[in-house]
Amino acid sequence: MLSPYRVLDLTNERGLLCGQILGDLGADVIKIEPPGGSPARSFGPFLDDRQGAENSLYWWAFNRNKRSITLDLDKAEARAIVEQLASEAHFLIESELPGDMAARGLGYENLANLNPRLVYVSISPFGQDGPKARYADADLVVLAAGGPLVIGGDDDRAPVRVGVPQAYLHASAEAAMAALIAHRERQRSGRGQHVDVSAQQAVAQATQSYILAVALESDQIQRMSGGVRVGALKVQLVWPVRDGYVAVVFLFGSAIGPYTRRLMEVVRGEGYCDEATLNKDWLRYTELMLTGQEPLAEYERLKGIVGEFMAGKTKAELLELALKRGLLIAPVTTIEEVVNSPQLAARGFWTEIHHPELGRTIRYPGPFAKFSRSPIQPPRRPPMVGEHNREIYSQLGYSDTQLESMRRRGVL
Repeated sequence: MLSPYRVLDLTNERGLLCGQILGDLGADVIKIEPPGGSPARSFGPFLDDRQGAENSLYWWAFNRNKRSITLDLDKAEARAIVEQLASEAHFLIESELPGDMAARGLGYENLANLNPRLVYVSISPFGQDGPKARYADADLVVLAAGGPLVIGGDDDRAPVRVGVPQAYLHASAEAAMAALIAHRERQRSGRGQHVDVSAQQAVAQATQSYILAVALESDQIQRMSGGVRVGALKVQLVWPVRDGYVAVVFLFGSAIGPYTRRLMEVVRGEGYCDEATLNKDWLRYTELMLTGQEPLAEYERLKGIVGEFMAGKTKAELLELALKRGLLIAPVTTIEEVVNSPQLAARGFWTEIHHPELGRTIRYPGPFAKFSRSPIQPPRRPPMVGEHNREIYSQLGYSDTQLESMRRRGVL
């Protein structure tokens, strides 16, 4: 899909996924790392618990379909090479703190003068300007500032952090989409632009728009383990079953009510409720609770019925039932269950990538989407540090002797 286009990926750990998405779509992504490799290569876990720049599973997760070159951007000679590459590139992605790239002479204004068609993508914690632009950041900080953290955990204590860092994955995915929108405009007008992606704004969508409650003078939700609380109403979203947990949408209204009706038909069929319970007005049930026609105690009784039904079944049984009857039920899966998922296997999701440097084959996730006219090709393994120095620099006119000289002087 993007095979005619070149991406310069200057991101640190904040933005690696963006370049991989564009690479998956066929773009030629050149990962520019400092000599010795990106600091992200020091992030674990590591293959066979062997620490090292070439064994980081974190690096492997976000750097397929890229080529790697090394450059010390604090050196003028290296910055001149970036300018040379940027003059012909279609996209540039960076994730430094606002102002850092400009201070090196590699900001959008400078490079746009060399290449007005360049789409320059900046991923940062809080955007390129404003009072928080250079605030200290971490996954915990961004998720707290963006809103999702407030709904995580039990209601009688402080919020809990997300186990695996998520904030910059949201930001990177949005950055890839924003880059393509800017590319569409470039096809129309011939002009590039600066795409400014704030991780704080990106993660706000993970609150399912509840971040807007205060501004819209709407009801705010509060955290409740396994669900959310709106005033006195406790909405359960996760339910225990025989071998773990499932997510169940036991809600009401014109969109969800029909699913709830089908669920209660199953519950009734197995003897967990009576006919009167089955025949409640599931389309108007929220309205009935808000007006007091249905007391909250009755809603709690209904949750108890659903909970008793769920508790007697396994995740697999409930998934099969959901597929058969059209119910909104999904298992909460472990990593092992994801890896061994029959659905992912049937869809050919996993792919084997050979690592010649290791003499072994590693299983990776396959294409994130399937396209008919321009299918995503089998992925290439993540690059080793500076693996493509000679290949790319020779195309720029550098000889082996010049490359060796630059290596000795710490440019590469």
